[in-house]
Amino acid sequence: MALDDSATLVIDTGNYLTAPTGTEMPGDLLSPASPWETVGHTSLEELLSITSEGGEATVLATLQNKTLRTRYSARTERMTFILQQFDLKGMRLFYGANAPLLANGTLGIPTDPKPTVCAILIIFVDGENTFAFYAPKAEIYRADDLSLSDTESLAGMPIGITPLVHGTNNWTYAVTPLASTPPAAVATGATAGTPGSFTPPGATLPANLTALRAASITASPATAWTTSQRVVLGDSSLAHWDGDSWESGAA
Repeated sequence: MALDDSATLVIDTGNYLTAPTGTEMPGDLLSPASPWETVGHTSLEELLSITSEGGEATVLATLQNKTLRTRYSARTERMTFILQQFDLKGMRLFYGANAPLLANGTLGIPTDPKPTVCAILIIFVDGENTFAFYAPKAEIYRADDLSLSDTESLAGMPIGITPLVHGTNNWTYAVTPLASTPPAAVATGATAGTPGSFTPPGATLPANLTALRAASITASPATAWTTSQRVVLGDSSLAHWDGDSWESGAA
C-alpha cells in the first residue's frame, strides 16, 4: 500500500446529525440537507469514543487437526460523545425519546425511558478532507450518569450510540476512507487462486455475487476453476468460475 500523506486525520471541527431511520447519507457532507439536523454543541475535549463487545475467537479442532478453523462471535460497537446543548431535543437523547413535555414547559423524566431510534451522521473536518461515520439506524441514549462538577467548564451529557442493522444490510455503520488518489479502477478480470485476485491490481472489488455477475469480468482461466480456487468479494463472501458463470463459494 502506497504512502498517502493526505489520508491522515487531524480533526479541526465536526458535527453530529440525526435524521429519520433509513435516511441516506448526504452526497455533500459539508452541507447536509434536511431531514438531517444537528444535535447541537458537543465537547471540544472528548470528541468520540468507540468501544466494542464480542468478537471472541473460538478455535475448532478435529482429531487430525487441532487448529482446523477459527470462528468469531458477533461484535457490537458503541459510540459515545458529550452533548453540551441542553435543549429539548438534546435532553430527550439523554433522558429518553418518550420524555414528556409537561404543561409548565419542563421535561418530565420517564420511569421507563426509551432510546431514540434514528439515522446518525458524525462528520469530522480536517482542512479539505471530511471523515464521517454513518449509520442508517441507531439507538441513542445516555451513556453514563450526569455529573455537574464545577463552575469553570461547560456541562455535558454523555450520549451513547448503538448502530443497528437496517433492513437487509449486513453492516451496522459505515465510514468514509480518506484518500488523495483517484478512485480505484473497476475490475475487468479475475484470476483463479486460493484466493485469487481481481485485475487490474488495486481495482474495486465487486460488492457481492450479484454485482460480480452484473459486471463484465473475465475469468482466468476461462475453464472451470479447480477445487478451492476462489476470489473474495467486497462483502467478504467467496465466488468461483464454473466454466460459464460465477457461482457462490469456492470451487
